[in-house]
Amino acid sequence: MGRIIAIANQKGGVGKTTTAMNLAGSLGVLEKKVLLIDADPQANASSGVGHNPKEITKGIYECLIGQATAKECILENKSPNLDLLPASIDLVGAELELVNLEEREYRMKKVLAPIRDDYDFIIIDCAPSLGLLTLNALAASDSVIIPIQCEYFALEGLGKLLNTIKIVQQRLNNNLIIDGLLLTMYDTRLRLSNQVVEEVKTHFQEMVFKTIIHRNVRLGESPSYGETIVIHDASSKGAINYLNLASELLKKLELATVETE
Repeated sequence: MGRIIAIANQKGGVGKTTTAMNLAGSLGVLEKKVLLIDADPQANASSGVGHNPKEITKGIYECLIGQATAKECILENKSPNLDLLPASIDLVGAELELVNLEEREYRMKKVLAPIRDDYDFIIIDCAPSLGLLTLNALAASDSVIIPIQCEYFALEGLGKLLNTIKIVQQRLNNNLIIDGLLLTMYDTRLRLSNQVVEEVKTHFQEMVFKTIIHRNVRLGESPSYGETIVIHDASSKGAINYLNLASELLKKLELATVETE
């Protein structure tokens, strides 16, 4: 049964989509079968792996409102072992339409149930808000990864997100856990970056991934080619960072499995 991981933070510009795309791509390169779900109305993950959102006729929106099944909407990509459940511009209206539907917080969970066994990992790129789309993703997921940029306001809003996750754990999904906090956009030249790393590690200790994602030109340009970083430039710092993250995540999950046995 595939593990479902939401990449969530209500702050924009923290590297959520970059992480969702490239963690999914890296797990694919490590021979895991992966589905990337674009649950952000901006549809950046869809375009980032090479699909034009304007040309997408069926995607996660149609699945959520019951007009299509996930199997009918899944697209292939250049990245090995990576499929995409895309977003189209219609997703903007999904929040409003979901409000009146039965079991509105569990729509995503129902959509994924029939395909869950087809994948090792299902990675959900969440919208930069704590609305119904993000709640659906958290209610459907086994765990969540929270990207935090190494900048001045890094910890601002994190308390609110952790609070939301706590509410989701209590009311919608008792099994949801936090895989870890991921430090992104790290610039070795800036003292501030180092201060943020220290602060986050002091506050959250074991919850923080050892892997840190550095600022990297190749990482920034790869979506404009419609490629994950491991396809765009496998030797770049960005590719190495995300492959390390994928390996660290797999080790973490193996350890957790051993401990529960």
